[in-house]
Amino acid sequence: MLKKIKINLNEISHDSASGLVTRVLNMGVFLTEVYVDTVGDPEKYRIKLSERFPSIKFVVAKKADSLYPVVSGASIVAKVTRDRALRDWVLDETAENMTRNFGSGYPGDPETKAWLQQHQHSVFGFPTLVRFSWGTCTAYSKNMVEVVWESDKTEEDGSSSSSGKRQLKLSSFGVTTSKRKNEEEIESSGKSRCKFFQARKLEQLANF
Repeated sequence: MLKKIKINLNEISHDSASGLVTRVLNMGVFLTEVYVDTVGDPEKYRIKLSERFPSIKFVVAKKADSLYPVVSGASIVAKVTRDRALRDWVLDETAENMTRNFGSGYPGDPETKAWLQQHQHSVFGFPTLVRFSWGTCTAYSKNMVEVVWESDKTEEDGSSSSSGKRQLKLSSFGVTTSKRKNEEEIESSGKSRCKFFQARKLEQLANF
C-alpha cells in the first residue's frame, strides 16, 4: 500500500478470493456455487467474480459468516491459519529487546497496542511485521522524528542557483510526500544528491 503503484486491502481480498477459486478449479474440482463474505459493495463484487468465472454461481453477502454455515467454517479456518502464521512468525529484527507478545493483532487488543508502543522506533517506525499503512499506527506517528534531506539545487543545465541548497522534508516515517516533477527528474538523474552519498560514492540501484 506504500508502493508507487498502490493496492488497497479490498483489491488484495478480491484477488485472494479469485486465486482460491482458480486453485480449486485447477485441482479438477467440479465447482458450481461459491458463497463469499463481501468486501466492499456485495453486488459489484458478485459481478466481478461472475465475469471472471461465468460458469459458477456466486452468492456474495454482508455478514455471510452468520448466514451460511459454509462461510462460518471458512471464517474459522482463516482465523486459525492467521493465528498460526503469527505464532510461527520469524522476526527479521534481532534487537535484544524484541518480544513476541504482540497479542491478536487486532486494533482493540491491549496487548497489541502495548507491543506497538514498546517497539516503535523514532526513525524506522516499526518492525517489518507491522503494516505501516495500518490506521492503528497513525496515533504513534507523532512520536517519530522529522527527516530532512539537504541537497545541492542544480538547474537543468547543470548550474547551481544562488542559494546553493534546498531541503526536502519527509513528513512522516515510511511515507514520502509527493514530489514536484523537477525534483523527481533531478533526483533520478543523480544530480544534486546529498553530499553524504556523494562523498561515499553511493549509487542508487533499481535492480538487484
